[in-house]
Amino acid sequence: MVKLDGKVAVITGASSGIGEATAEALAAEGAAVVVAARREDRLVDLVGRIEGNGGRALAAVCDVTDESQAHGLIRKAQETFGSVDILVNNAGVMLLSAVGKGLSDEWRRMFDVNVMGLLYATDAAIDAMKRQQSGHLVNISSVAGRKVSRTSSGVYAGTKHAVGAISEGLRQELLEDNIRVTIVEPGAVATELPDHITDEDAREGLGGLLQLEILQAEDIANAILYAVTQPPRVSVNEILIRPTQQPV
Repeated sequence: MVKLDGKVAVITGASSGIGEATAEALAAEGAAVVVAARREDRLVDLVGRIEGNGGRALAAVCDVTDESQAHGLIRKAQETFGSVDILVNNAGVMLLSAVGKGLSDEWRRMFDVNVMGLLYATDAAIDAMKRQQSGHLVNISSVAGRKVSRTSSGVYAGTKHAVGAISEGLRQELLEDNIRVTIVEPGAVATELPDHITDEDAREGLGGLLQLEILQAEDIANAILYAVTQPPRVSVNEILIRPTQQPV
């Protein structure tokens, strides 16, 4: 029997990487998935693959930094599938750089996506989950949300530390509403994130780490699947997952 039959999952940042792999993993276990991102063509392809494998999926073009779009995403999931049982806040950017280079637009972008986007979607989902007296919030952070290093960049790490604090706050706030909260903190994963770094020094700093046998998006999707398929009495609050050879 599939473990998520009858459940509805919303996944942000689903056009590639961890979000894409998570959508496929949850759909394979019976969840109806609403896949959200800005790149419609990628979402359409993903929905086609999921439906081709017998799953249920809906593409939702959404920029989570726009509060009205993030709230609309949750409404769309409810209107189409009847509920929102799982929200995976995966949308994120990793624009590594040192402070002192005047890259304030990039700092602002990271806080807008990694922190405010998560809050906008979560705010709307909580309202839906409280009405049904159940739900699961999964927030994707990073090893950088635990430990600041020269290669992780203080600003990026700051956004991910914020995700950790927000997640723990939510866990305590939502106990009586039967809403579980999980934070997943990956180390180096093969995704598009490093391709967006404009600071050459930061790109070079990642070079040695990316030469290791790093994690695949499916590894993180499997960790998320583990957390959301536990019995209702079990709340997996935190998963730290690194490549075996990653030193920090």
